[in-house]
Amino acid sequence: MLKKFSALFLAIFIGAFSVLAQDTTTSDTQLRSLTSGQKYKIKGTVVAKDDMSFIIRDYTGVESRVMISPETSIKTKGGLFGGGDRIASTQIVRGLAMEVEGRGDGQGALAASKIRFDKDDFRVAQSIETRVAPAETRLSQTEENQQRLSGQIDELMAISNAARGGAKAAQETADAAIAGVNATNQRISSLDDYVVQSAETVNFRVNSAVLSPEAKAKLDEVAQAAMQLKGYTIEITGFASAEGSTQRNKALSENRARAVINYLVETHNIPLRRIGTSFGFGELQAVADNTTREGREQNRRVEVKLMVSRGLNQNVEVRPNVSTDTTDQQ
Repeated sequence: MLKKFSALFLAIFIGAFSVLAQDTTTSDTQLRSLTSGQKYKIKGTVVAKDDMSFIIRDYTGVESRVMISPETSIKTKGGLFGGGDRIASTQIVRGLAMEVEGRGDGQGALAASKIRFDKDDFRVAQSIETRVAPAETRLSQTEENQQRLSGQIDELMAISNAARGGAKAAQETADAAIAGVNATNQRISSLDDYVVQSAETVNFRVNSAVLSPEAKAKLDEVAQAAMQLKGYTIEITGFASAEGSTQRNKALSENRARAVINYLVETHNIPLRRIGTSFGFGELQAVADNTTREGREQNRRVEVKLMVSRGLNQNVEVRPNVSTDTTDQQ
């Protein structure tokens, strides 16, 4: 009888292990396939990185794989006097905004010949990476320890039931163990699945990146809501109306986004690792007609999205609440 239950438990254990292995397997992200030999110039942000390649997402949301070789020129932009600092490929990190030039290779990736980025963007991306990477490692280790502990407890329960001769109880325990493994795996796979918990829009005066009292009040609400959550991140994007030059509007939108970040960090002590990659779109992605006064007022804005991880917030409630403050914008 004991041998029969030992064989049953072994089969259950192997089945549970197989389910864990299947659920923790991830598939590669669908990437754009580039034409072999054709020249490309891509502007975007690094979203993933390994030893000799990285994934860049352009400003339309399309992702491409970039291959790095010893001949690839990787430097910061030189400014007024040219030049720029050489940067090792190992120093490229997630969140770094850059321009990449090269040709498509035979595998649909971009064989990079030149990579350029601003020094300020490089410093900010490295600062964020040094805070995010250790947190991700600790989170992964915690989840793995919880999973191992759960498996050990389930194993002891199954052995106890089998020793008492309860074949039915042993089967029910095995089913519960498999369900527990599946639930844990589902939670682990959802750790990087972020959804919008709430969203706010703050507006600015013409040619200004100064936060109004109304804008600060909205950011206070975002910060207070964030402090009640686990595993949150805040996405910040700046915009401008079509008044002035495109280059000026681009810089103005970035300054507006930076003003929001500074307020959240300095006033509410929001950790830098909780601030996602910010970006200034300039006059792109207008939400209203730039030929009217009211439309331009709405386009001078920063969108602030409070994102939460489904893996750490099992009962997350998504409440889109994008508001527009168009008062006194002249």
